[in-house]
Amino acid sequence: MRRHTSKMHYKEDDLVKRTLFINGINRYAEESQIKQHFEQAYENCVVLEARICYDVARLMYLDSERKKTERSKKFYTDLLAKELVPTMINPKPCGHLCCCVIKGCEQEEAVSYYTKLEAKLREEYKKEREKVNTKPLDMAFVTFQNEAMAAVILKDFNACQCQGCHCRREPKSSPFSSILQTYNWTVTYAPDPQNVYWEHLSIGGLTWWLRCFIINCFLFILLFFLTTPAIIISTMDKFNVTKPVEYLNNPIITQFFPTLLLWSFSALLPTIVYYSAFFEAHWTRSGENRTTMHKCYTFLIFMVLLLPSLGLSSLDVFFRWLFDQTFLDKATVRFECVFLPDNGAFFVNYVIASAFIGNAMDLLRIPGLLMYMIRLCLARSAAERRNVKKHQAYEFQFGAAYAWLMNVFTVVMTYSITCPIIVPFGLMYMLLKHLVDRYNMYYAYLPSKLDKKIHSGAVNQVVAAPILCLFWLLFFSTVRAGFVAATSLFTFVVLIVTIIICLSHVVFGHFKYLSAHNYKIDTQDVDGVENGQPPGISPPAKSAKYIAQVLQEQTSEEMGSGSGEDDGQGSSQDEEILGPSSTVNEADFQSGEDSLIDNEVHH
Repeated sequence: MRRHTSKMHYKEDDLVKRTLFINGINRYAEESQIKQHFEQAYENCVVLEARICYDVARLMYLDSERKKTERSKKFYTDLLAKELVPTMINPKPCGHLCCCVIKGCEQEEAVSYYTKLEAKLREEYKKEREKVNTKPLDMAFVTFQNEAMAAVILKDFNACQCQGCHCRREPKSSPFSSILQTYNWTVTYAPDPQNVYWEHLSIGGLTWWLRCFIINCFLFILLFFLTTPAIIISTMDKFNVTKPVEYLNNPIITQFFPTLLLWSFSALLPTIVYYSAFFEAHWTRSGENRTTMHKCYTFLIFMVLLLPSLGLSSLDVFFRWLFDQTFLDKATVRFECVFLPDNGAFFVNYVIASAFIGNAMDLLRIPGLLMYMIRLCLARSAAERRNVKKHQAYEFQFGAAYAWLMNVFTVVMTYSITCPIIVPFGLMYMLLKHLVDRYNMYYAYLPSKLDKKIHSGAVNQVVAAPILCLFWLLFFSTVRAGFVAATSLFTFVVLIVTIIICLSHVVFGHFKYLSAHNYKIDTQDVDGVENGQPPGISPPAKSAKYIAQVLQEQTSEEMGSGSGEDDGQGSSQDEEILGPSSTVNEADFQSGEDSLIDNEVHH
């Protein structure tokens, strides 16, 4: 992998390397004061831009709803001009599915309803836009003229000097230091503007930590008793759900049905873990994906590998077994059950099921399809259904994908010595996974703007695979030949050395020549592509500045000269990745689905 990555060229955005993210600024500070502070405190420092962040969560919500309403109004206005017949809709969630006419579910004329709703949202949007400048946050993005000055300032604010109780050295000061409260600043490199969740920046400090603590406590309590699908399947057996399968007496079905259930619940339970990271409201997409990757991988290793190998059903049973007073008496019997031939065959079946069924489900994108169906059902009219169909694409979730990939790789690596037949099936899974993910990233998902930390974090996390492999080999040798045997002692020494080297590399940064990453960072364009855009095409407006897209709109665009003009702005996610020189005809979006919508309107 190191040889492969040495041939890769990582292109860093020049804007990101020259911009610092500052947290802990006085809420009443001004942008001019921030610029003057850096220019007076540091010699030859030129600040190109200082942007204070604002609470734009409600403003972004109102802007999104306003644009949806404008598109719906335009749809029915064009339909009325074409058919000369007004359309009646039920303006309630799932209104297009409701066929009964009762009190509270009366139908309204579509153009009139969306006109009133648009006027209401425009008024709320205007009021919120006027109030947003009165809701500054204690954070800012500061862009400097060159990278060297940004690096010097970052080093100055993060330098350590242990004197008494103070561990951080005081940075350089200026007449504005006391006003800006520079002693409370936390300075880091800024993420890419497209990587920021602008609506989540208002959730920080104690509120964010309390929210994160409650969500993770609820998640731990839920998964503490429902860690593995085995306990769910045992609960199903109490209601004779799986009995009809046993009556078939088909060895293929009876052997693969438990594996299929394991994979099904393995896909369901990590989804809960994934949405827990989503509701934590991370500030960046990269942070959200990294948290998802770490949590899902840890949970999958316990659920798929550790607990089933030890014959346990949940973390509750695991802790009771681990801290039981009779542990020493029962441990030998427990560990003898770990290396039964059927246990290895079970994981071989799991890898085969993941290779064929799991990758097939990735192609089908079942979770996205279910969310798409739910959004279609909640739509109030045919126009909203059309809007849902245009906005059904999402960014590729690297966090969940890395967790699944590393989970199967860890299972294969762990049983590669005690059950070698699992290795070719693991290779087959990797090849199919590569083809499926490449297809999905090219054709099914929107491009995502993430930093390289998630990729290096995935490689650092997967060092658990060879450690678990050595643990399994040590247990196998200890149970069969005893701990004092030569093979057991040699495996134990190799395990200790491996753990020390891995921890030194991951935690302290030693043994850098063992790193799997050896990127070459270019300062020029790579392969004629600049910031993900071909040459000659300017990047989207929202990637040019560290400011929310909703605040970049001009005052004339707030009021809007017509719904037709606003409809062309952000009407589809596909337009965000198309350059200005690309011309897209509205007829290109008209597919068989839109014709079905037209039929729904007439009926």
